[in-house]
Amino acid sequence: MLGFGIIIPILPFYVEQFGGGGKEMGYLMAIFSVMQFIFSPIWGNLSDRFGRKPILMVGILGNAISMIILGLSNSLWMLYVSRGLAGILSSATLPTSMAFISDSTSERERGGGMGIIGAAMGLGMVLGPGVGGVLGQVSLTAPFYFASAVSLVALLLVWIFLPESLPMDKRIRAQRIQGPQFRKMVEALSTPIGFLLILAFLHNFALTNFEGIFAMYSMMRYNYNEVTVGIILTFVGLVSAIVQGLLTGPATRRFGDVQVIKVSLFASIFGFSFMLLATTLPAVIITAGFFVLSNSMLRPGVSSLISKRSPYPQGMAMGLNNSYMSLGRIIGPLWAGSVLDMNVNYPFTTGAIIMLAGFVASLFFLKPDRASKEVPILADEF
Repeated sequence: MLGFGIIIPILPFYVEQFGGGGKEMGYLMAIFSVMQFIFSPIWGNLSDRFGRKPILMVGILGNAISMIILGLSNSLWMLYVSRGLAGILSSATLPTSMAFISDSTSERERGGGMGIIGAAMGLGMVLGPGVGGVLGQVSLTAPFYFASAVSLVALLLVWIFLPESLPMDKRIRAQRIQGPQFRKMVEALSTPIGFLLILAFLHNFALTNFEGIFAMYSMMRYNYNEVTVGIILTFVGLVSAIVQGLLTGPATRRFGDVQVIKVSLFASIFGFSFMLLATTLPAVIITAGFFVLSNSMLRPGVSSLISKRSPYPQGMAMGLNNSYMSLGRIIGPLWAGSVLDMNVNYPFTTGAIIMLAGFVASLFFLKPDRASKEVPILADEF
């Protein structure tokens, strides 16, 4: 995630160098998510067959190679190839890491293990944009080569120090490789988690209206350089890490997931709207911070409620949740990049409208938990 954070402030300037605009930036963000959507379950199945360590190493090496290609690119099509390859290969990393933790911890310790990897990811996203912005002053390609070097160091550490967590006798020999399960995704909309899955899609669609184009938006509206964009995104990452790490747990325990989701949706309307009002750098930093503060609890709140209300086994439920989130991350950048070329304010206006629609719908379709009613587990496999 440090490597991913490093390139975020640089990509828009790189795209512009090759004659691209908001639409091309949207394509670049979307192709990465499309490849992740398709290949994440495939890598998960392969790690069940061949073990966690080799698949993890493939993902890390793939990310390093894609960054080198990005640094060597001299046209837009090479940028697309690089990000597509990154989505295909680096999508092996996170699900395999999660599986490694599941193999290596008891049920009681598992939440802490997942929390540690979440904190590590958050730290990478906090530090990455600042490092990328500074390196971008040296050369636009320097951040990509540095990100590749970081991945190669991680690869070396995994090779030397990381043990295999899945013994041979627990590996699945005859398993059909599966990609996205579109039929299940449609069927799940009629279950108790259907509306929550729609919220997962809407939230990620709206969020990528910020994440996918903010650096280019800053360049087009304020003429900010790589360092300034990096500083803003570092602050955004810090706020997100603090909110998710320190506030989400107490808030959901005190008020419940449903109330946290509704308040986050309502606050996000203003989070998007205030972005349009900022005219100075301090105002941009403050409004960007409020934007992240307003919606950082939404994703964990929705995921938690899906886990609690799902009629499916937990792995299937989280797979469905991830699928709808991925769809949002695919369609969101395509939309945001296209409308950014029409008007720099349209992506944030769209985000505010989506959050308003989600909030109004939640008043009708998102009811508090009824502790006495349990949902049966479906036996059907994902």
